[in-house]
Amino acid sequence: MSFSPTLIFVVIFCVQSLAAMLQNGFMVTVLGREWLQSQALPAGDMIVACLAASRFCLHGLAILNNFLNFFLFWYKNNYLGVVWDFVNTVTFWFTSWLAVFYCVKISSFSHPIFSWMKWRISRSVPKLLLASLIFGGLSAISSLTGTIIAFQMMACGNCTLTYRGKVFYGYFYRYHALLMWVTPFFLFLLSIILLMLSLYWHLEQMRHHRPRPHDHSTQAHTTALKSLTFFLIFYTSYVLLLLITTTKAVTIYDSWHWAWEVITYTGISLHSTILVLGSPKSRRALKKFSCLCVASS
Repeated sequence: MSFSPTLIFVVIFCVQSLAAMLQNGFMVTVLGREWLQSQALPAGDMIVACLAASRFCLHGLAILNNFLNFFLFWYKNNYLGVVWDFVNTVTFWFTSWLAVFYCVKISSFSHPIFSWMKWRISRSVPKLLLASLIFGGLSAISSLTGTIIAFQMMACGNCTLTYRGKVFYGYFYRYHALLMWVTPFFLFLLSIILLMLSLYWHLEQMRHHRPRPHDHSTQAHTTALKSLTFFLIFYTSYVLLLLITTTKAVTIYDSWHWAWEVITYTGISLHSTILVLGSPKSRRALKKFSCLCVASS
C-alpha cells in the first residue's frame, strides 16, 4: 500500500472515531443531565449511558493507542494497552447487560426464574454495572501481569529467553482475550436467542386465540429484536475482528494496519448512531439543538 491510501485510511479512522466520540458524548450528556436533574434514570437508560461513556473512552484510547503505536517506536514498551483492555472489557459487559435487560423485560416466559428476574432486574442494574467495572479491573490486572512477566523475560538479554517471552505473551493474551471477551459475548447471544424463542412461543399462542388489534407484547418483541439484530451484526463483527487480531489467525501487514482498524471499529461506530437515533430522549435533544441553531442563524 502506498503512502496515499495509508493517509486516506488514517483520515477515515480519525473521522470515524471522532464522530463516534461525538455521538457517545452527546448521549452521555443528554442522559447524564436527566440523571442529575431528576436524581433518577430508568434502568435501561442507565445501561445505555454507561455504555456510551465506555465507548467514548474506547474510541479515544483507540486513536491515542494507534497513533503512538504507529508513529513512535518506543511506544512498543508502553502500558497504555492495559487501560484499553480495561475499557474494552467493561464495554463488552455493558453491551451484554443491555441485551439481558431487554430479554428479561420483554420476554414472556412463565418460568418462576424469569418472573423473579423480571421483578428484580431494574433494581439490580447498578450492581450489574459495578460488576462490569470489577470484571474490567480483573481483566486489566491479568493483562498487566502478563505484560510485566513477558517484558522481564525479553529484557534479560538472553535470545532464547526473549523468544520464550514473546511466545508466552502471545499465548497468554490469546487465552486472556478468549476468557474476558467471549464470556460476555456468549451471554449476549444467549439473551437474543431467548428473546427470539419468546417471540416464537408468543406467536404460537396467538394462533390459538382471537387476535387482538393492538398486541403490545408482539410489538415489544419485534421492536427489541429489530434493534438487537443490528446490535448482533455490529457486535459480532467487532468481536470476531478483535479475536482475529489477537490470535493472529490472519497476518495483518503494517501497510494495512489503518485499513484493518477502520474495519474493526466500523461496527460499534454505526451502532452508536443507531442508539442516538433510536432513543426518544436523544431525538428530542437533537430537535431542540437544531431549533436553537436555526433560531440563532
